[in-house]
Amino acid sequence: MQINKNSNGLLSIYFTAGYPTLDSTIEIAKTLEQSGVDFLEIGFPYSDPVADGPTIQHSSEIALKNGMTLKLLFDQLKDLRKYVSIPVYLMGYFNPVLQFGVENFCKACKEVGVNGTILPDLPMYEYEELYKTIFEENGVSNIFLVTPQTSEQRIRKIDSLTTNFIYLLSSNATTGKQLEVKNQSADYFNRIKEMNLVNPFIIGFGISNKETFEKATTYANGAIVGTAFVKILAQENPLKYIPDFVRELKS
Repeated sequence: MQINKNSNGLLSIYFTAGYPTLDSTIEIAKTLEQSGVDFLEIGFPYSDPVADGPTIQHSSEIALKNGMTLKLLFDQLKDLRKYVSIPVYLMGYFNPVLQFGVENFCKACKEVGVNGTILPDLPMYEYEELYKTIFEENGVSNIFLVTPQTSEQRIRKIDSLTTNFIYLLSSNATTGKQLEVKNQSADYFNRIKEMNLVNPFIIGFGISNKETFEKATTYANGAIVGTAFVKILAQENPLKYIPDFVRELKS
């Protein structure tokens, strides 16, 4: 299950495992697929989420208080593929993976059917030198991030190491900031588009509604919604709001 370069208008949703309750992860994933989401990012919480805005930071804090760990998450995901057929990626910081053991982590991803990982603080050279073989042996894609400041040379290197899609950050801000496609942003997105990369790219950070989703997918194969969805999960009986939330984005 790969993201196809010819696909357009793809919607990915991010949510934090163990939030709002410890055992809500699979139910949220099932409901998102049933509602028409194209692929999922499940965040594993970390105590020092430096790139996250206050909403996702709060969800991580609650998830940790609830008792969420990587080991428990993989236990919960054992039945993932009984209920969810779309691609699933785990997103988080590298320290918990290192503590879990990189090889153990990749094997666990393979066993439960996770397609790839997004580890923003794993340096590219470290991945290439130390871990690339482990990821590849287990069929786990490592998704790299590109920012407005990333050089063309580095982007092409990322493209050569990528086996799935490239995560294009809309800005250098933390998560939760509203996407504003001004001339500078448009130039950045067009610059990436004109590079004719081998892999598809998906825009994340600042996608919160139909307008920003449509703007982002004008330039990329798809877009990721995180903060706006995590806010939905803060409501009572959040599952009932998911179909309308997804329909509004994709309508």
